[in-house]
Amino acid sequence: MSDFSSSTITIDASISDVGATLFAVASYPEWSGAFKKVDVLATDDQGRATKAKLSVDAGAVKDVVTLDFDWSAAPNKVTFSLDDANILTKMDGAYLLKSLGADSTSVTYELSVGLSMPIPAMMIAKQEKSTIDSALKQLKEHLEG
Repeated sequence: MSDFSSSTITIDASISDVGATLFAVASYPEWSGAFKKVDVLATDDQGRATKAKLSVDAGAVKDVVTLDFDWSAAPNKVTFSLDDANILTKMDGAYLLKSLGADSTSVTYELSVGLSMPIPAMMIAKQEKSTIDSALKQLKEHLEG
């Protein structure tokens, strides 16, 4: 089994519009039900969050996490990794964007989480997949209206 769970969705929006939404970390609560609050702690010279504290409510997983964001492969990819959390011991992931034309973008979301409590790997993978699918659906709804 892979370290990451992932799913891909096609969104009827340009890669620049999808990227602008994903790269605006402080705005995640506006379109993603999993994030209740975001505080950007540090930004790069382009104003993108490099460190942010997020209140996460993803079904069975509720935590306050601090994530580090890596924009070195932007605009086609942004990665994040866990810096600090209360319950989670790992929360690593990436959004990968691929233009399918002027008004269509393929978005792949990869996620891997670890918990400080003993949970079977199969249950963790199921929660990761549920979180990914929900996030992609909400992103699509937000961008397509």
